[in-house]
Formats: sequence, C-alpha cells, structure tokens
Amino acid sequence: MEPYKLFDAEYKFTCLIWDNEPINSTDLVKLCQTELGWKKSTTYTVLRKLCERGILRNEEATVTSIVKKEDAQKYESQMVVEKTFNGSLPQFLTAFLGGKGISNEEAEELKRIIEEATK
Repeated sequence: MEPYKLFDAEYKFTCLIWDNEPINSTDLVKLCQTELGWKKSTTYTVLRKLCERGILRNEEATVTSIVKKEDAQKYESQMVVEKTFNGSLPQFLTAFLGGKGISNEEAEELKRIIEEATK
C-alpha cells in the first residue's frame, strides 16, 4: 500500500491528531468518541494500524504524526490527477472548474503558483 494513502475514516482520525498533536492516547479515545462516535477498541485498532504503516507514532501514550497533513494531501491530490485525468493537470482544472468562473484574486494566485512551479 502507498505510504500516504488514507481511507476516509483514517483521514478523519488523522485530522484529529494533526489538529491536536501531541495528544495523550486517553484524550484521543475521548475525542474519537465525541467526534467520530468510536469505541475505545476502534480508536486503538486504527491507531495501531497507522503506527505500523509509519503514519503516526504512539510513544509513552503520546500520539504524534510522522506524516504531515500537507504531505498526505499532496499525495492524494496527485493520485486523483494521475488516476482520473491520466496525469493531466489542465484536464483536472477544466473538470474542477466545470464552467464556473473564478475571481481575479484566485486567478492571480494560480498564476503565481504556476510561475513558481516552472522555475
């Protein structure tokens, strides 16, 4: 399995950690119960699996991320473009925008991003 691939429930779980790290594992159980409706066993099972995959770390009952949110998002977005649009960023943008316009500010930001990427 790809290193940064997170399924929906795993992503929601990991988002809780990214937003609250470092977090005590007992506090994480309470947070998962409140936010995700998970039992203690579910929380620890998912935590164990993500630790085994090198995405999270649980040392001395303190949970932190190894993989940063930005890296997981980058991986997921690259996979969408690759799988769905055969790697074509212009095709992705065309589909994403779907005929709707963007503001001048958004257009300028996209231009800046593209210019930086071509350097």
